[in-house]
Amino acid sequence: MTPNLRTLRSRTVRSALVVSCALGLAASPAVAAVVAEPVRHSADDAAFTLDPIGSYETGVFDESAAEIVAWYAAGQRTLVVNAQSGTVDVLDAADPTTPVKVSEISAVGVEAADGSVVPEGTVANSVAVRPDGLAVVALEAPEKTDDGWLLAVDVRQEEPEILGAYRVGALPDMVTLTPRGDRAVVANEGEPTDDYSLDPEGTVSVVELPKQVDDRGRSAQHGSRAVTQDKVGTADFHAFEGKDLPEGVRVFGGREDAGTGIPDRPVSENLEPEYVTVSDNGRTAWVSLQEANALAVVDVRSATVTDLLPPGTVDRRDVAFDPSDRDGGIALGTWPVQGFRLPDAIDSYRVRGTDYLVTANEGDARDYDAYSEEARVKDLGEDGIPPVCDGVAAQAGMSVEELQADENLGRLTVTLAQGLDEDAGCYAELFTYGTRGFSIVDGEGTVVFDSGSEFEEVIAEAVPEYFNSNHSETNLEGRSDDKGPEPEGVVLGEVDGRTYAFIGLERIGGVMVYDVTDPTDASFVTYVNNRDFSVSVEDSEDVDAALAAAGDLGAEGLAFVPAAQSPTGSPLVIVGNEVSGTTTFFEVSELR
Repeated sequence: MTPNLRTLRSRTVRSALVVSCALGLAASPAVAAVVAEPVRHSADDAAFTLDPIGSYETGVFDESAAEIVAWYAAGQRTLVVNAQSGTVDVLDAADPTTPVKVSEISAVGVEAADGSVVPEGTVANSVAVRPDGLAVVALEAPEKTDDGWLLAVDVRQEEPEILGAYRVGALPDMVTLTPRGDRAVVANEGEPTDDYSLDPEGTVSVVELPKQVDDRGRSAQHGSRAVTQDKVGTADFHAFEGKDLPEGVRVFGGREDAGTGIPDRPVSENLEPEYVTVSDNGRTAWVSLQEANALAVVDVRSATVTDLLPPGTVDRRDVAFDPSDRDGGIALGTWPVQGFRLPDAIDSYRVRGTDYLVTANEGDARDYDAYSEEARVKDLGEDGIPPVCDGVAAQAGMSVEELQADENLGRLTVTLAQGLDEDAGCYAELFTYGTRGFSIVDGEGTVVFDSGSEFEEVIAEAVPEYFNSNHSETNLEGRSDDKGPEPEGVVLGEVDGRTYAFIGLERIGGVMVYDVTDPTDASFVTYVNNRDFSVSVEDSEDVDAALAAAGDLGAEGLAFVPAAQSPTGSPLVIVGNEVSGTTTFFEVSELR
């Protein structure tokens, strides 16, 4: 059980909190942006569907005004990362049909436990909250290569109050809590600058959180400051330097390849933690290393990385996909391509004594001014790039010229970092980004289920006129040449004794729902998208009006609210949409 907090008030930092209360936000926008006819497509035997019942609109287009979301049940509030303003918005969702912004959290001016002061320009990237009202916020420094902070906040009151801040690694991108709430685990991504002059090491911070504190922000148990820097442990990748890494872990494209220096710790600079999930017993964390196509295993108590697990690829010679936006329409087929899973968000659960991870296989590339791994297939053989080997084209029954045509593989984005046969001087394998679906992996890294082509198949049936549409504009096949629907977020939840995965699609939008009760035999349940495809915001002369009519664009983070915590009595799924700037509440509804 999570220990209760008595009071999280710190007189030394209270004056530094930038917070707007409900009274001062009366004029803020709170429009229920639920479209008239959401997209719904369900399996014949679907146990339920999702219905959008309410939404909070920021009115901000394509500036990440709604990203990661967290549910605080006792206060019936939703915390929403607003990267556009650099804050966390606090929404009163006691009535989720009309959520209202009541305050916002900013750490600017707060003195952290290490003596640093959180400056202007700091960006909130992630948020999590304990049942007792202690929230933690991952804060990125104005210079992303500098160390960031983890903010501790009491959100029980109408006016949130800051307890303090811990210093963590560079670019803290995601934070989660252990099941008991005694620790926060932070993925410090450590991205390079565009010119690769700096490339900080990727790390994972494990932070011991306050249990009970008195009215001065002091620990009742230990008689010392509740937030102190000695509560931060750092899991790094130093132990993997100079060793053979597991086959399939991608370490490439660092400062040496960019020509800006030879790092002392090339593996540590190259591995970039993205997302974290923690085992039911709180002892093990798994961290997605997206660009490396790997999962790191972290011992939480010792803050140590113990293993690297590569989830591998999906063989597109066996698993169909649509690789072109110039093929005249929906054209799912098999091709001589491997898809790196490159997971972004992950979640975990335990079945019959075994831990399983659910991975949203978005895909992501290293693409910076000083170094980029990306190219289209049709560019291979041009401008000094090695060509495609004849044998690859032969697998498709084509010549290389035919394979590289726009209507075939020519438009597909692939990596230059893998697949090159140096002896032959050509690419003997083609690797693309993401798998346009999700996987279930056991705690040892073995893939036990993959959704294969199902996401694209469902979308082709649900909205054939807008198959693989982009988010900022409505189109047909706008993303077929890249990552398709681009699954990014995932959260697990239990409904009527069964476990479901709710997976957000960044580009076309909406939520895919799968029954994952049996990890080896997951099944599609329903797809719901609160979007009006007749509205293309990017193409509109009146962006504000179009944004208000379009619904949700660019699903990013998801939170599941079990029925026992829900103000409606039914489970909810909350989705932050970064392009439309909307936070939308979906209710689990039984099919009639």
